[in-house]
Amino acid sequence: MAKEEEFKDLGFGTGAAAGGSRLLNQDGSFNIERRGLKDGWTVNIYHSLITMSWTKFSLLVLAFYVLANLLFAMLYLIAGTDQLEGTTGISYLGKFSDAFFFSAQTITTVGYGKMNPQGVFANTIAAAESMFGLLGFAFATGLLYGRFSRPVAKIIYSHHSIIAPYRDHTGYMFRLANGRRNALIEIEAQVVFSCNTVVNDKVVRTFNTLKLERSKINFLPSSWTIVHPIDEESPFYNITHEDLIKAEAEVTILMKAFDDSFSQTVYSRSSYKATEMVVGAKFSTIHGKNKNVTFIDLHRLDEYELVDL
Repeated sequence: MAKEEEFKDLGFGTGAAAGGSRLLNQDGSFNIERRGLKDGWTVNIYHSLITMSWTKFSLLVLAFYVLANLLFAMLYLIAGTDQLEGTTGISYLGKFSDAFFFSAQTITTVGYGKMNPQGVFANTIAAAESMFGLLGFAFATGLLYGRFSRPVAKIIYSHHSIIAPYRDHTGYMFRLANGRRNALIEIEAQVVFSCNTVVNDKVVRTFNTLKLERSKINFLPSSWTIVHPIDEESPFYNITHEDLIKAEAEVTILMKAFDDSFSQTVYSRSSYKATEMVVGAKFSTIHGKNKNVTFIDLHRLDEYELVDL
């Protein structure tokens, strides 16, 4: 087996990880805070809006819609509801309700026709709100398109990686599967081992790419257990779990695949700290058959059994 290629730097720097902090979070985000960015607040906001979860995005849009209507409703109240023809509210709450729902009709350009602005002040507010609504919904539409058109690989990784019996020796393994119903083809894996090492009386971070049993597959309809055979040239050779924890070892993963739905290349990242590695285990089978169809149970992707090495 060829010796693992050693990286002088994977992009995180060779400085030792402080306090056991990980370089790469399991969700694929980098555990590094970049301060002093000068690329403009609009770039950062756009990136946040298209990458945040759908729940947060939906709540943000709803909150923005409600707040905008509350603002314009207050302006209509300042102008006086007598300038809104067709209002029926007598109390303050009734007048506010009329102003709020008139604002909702105006900002969406629905205009049922029951309430109409009268006078220069109310018409000016309604005209400004109509323009604000058109621009706002155009912006929201662009964000929705950006979120739907952005291809993202949803690869599910086992919560733990294991060191298990492999052929006549042992192997470092983790398991993954496609979390969507789309087809991923030409899937490639690159796995890098990093740890703190003493070099010239100085603690530095070293990186080694791991030789894999198989680094590329054509399709991913099922699960894939990625295996690094542990031999004399492996950084795992003759090292205990306690040594891995002490050296703050971390295995980073970069997956590359072609998404057949978007016809674009997608990427996925994850990592395992030494505390997330189980020594002396093997993954449980998650495959089964239902009539003539083979199935996998993704709920059991992380299940393993303890074994003797």
